[in-house]
Parts: sequence; structure tokens; C-alpha cells
Amino acid sequence: MSSRIAMTWWLTGLSGAGKSTLAQALAHALRDRAESVCVVDGDELRSGLSRDLGFDDASRAENVRRAAHMARILNSNGIHAVVAMISPAAKERDAALALIGRDRCKEIYINTPLEICIQRDPKGLYARAGAGQLTQMTGIQSAYEPPPSPALRLDTSVTEVSQAVLQILAI
Repeated sequence: MSSRIAMTWWLTGLSGAGKSTLAQALAHALRDRAESVCVVDGDELRSGLSRDLGFDDASRAENVRRAAHMARILNSNGIHAVVAMISPAAKERDAALALIGRDRCKEIYINTPLEICIQRDPKGLYARAGAGQLTQMTGIQSAYEPPPSPALRLDTSVTEVSQAVLQILAI
């Protein structure tokens, strides 16, 4: 691993914005540089460590806290963390960045327009929300609070993944 301090890149945005794709590409780029990295993906957390949580505000806050704690542990062991999760509430993201340590955490807002996210709909969530089969869908029935001053804003509908990775590594 390089001598640089282990960092966390916190990718936040709507479902379908491109967080997981960017997280995997960033991890690949870091591994190409012989750096240790772990992707902490919100969907993977929900299928295991956070499978006991729902989608109410308290559960979403706890899911973000768990991801932040995991990132802090990884960083303290010299491993970069790339967190890819919607994390819709600004207050919880702020608490997560504080828990990790602001000196080693960069918040990246994947601000791909909702219309594009709906068109992509990789998990069929927007279709289910539109059909009334899913409630509390972030961006539809549940609010998403954009970061007021992220380290970087990316729109994956106009920025290629490889270019986005370079921009992330430059911050």
C-alpha cells in the first residue's frame, strides 16, 4: 500500500445515479495503484449487516451510521473505503463524516438528474414506486437532501466513468 493516509470517499445520490458503478471503478483504480480498498455498498449492507433495518428515517440513519463506523475501522487499518449509498439526510451524512474524521473523508454528490435515474432504474424501484408497490422511495415519496458543499459534484449522465474517477482521485 502507498504511504498516503487511508481515505473514505462517500458517494451519495439517488438510486440509479451511478454510485455503485463509480465506487467499483474507483476501487479498481486504487487497486491498480497497489492501494488497499474496500467498497461499502448500501445494497450489500442491506442484504447482510443491515438486513434488520427498514426504510423509515431512524433505520436509514442507523444504516448510515453503520457504514460510517465500518469506513472508520477500515481507514484505521490502512484501508481506503469507498462508500456508495443513497444516505438521503444531510444530518446523518454530516454525522458520518464526523465519525470517520473530516480530514480523511470526501463527500461526493452524484447529482445525476432524477429523470435519468428513473430511465436507468437498474433495480426496478422507480417502476415499483410508480405502481404504488413501494413507499418511501427516495426522490419520489421520500426526500433527498443534496449536500450543500460536497468536495465534488458529478453527473454521470454527462461525465464518463473513467473521467469521474480521475476527478475523484484529484480531490
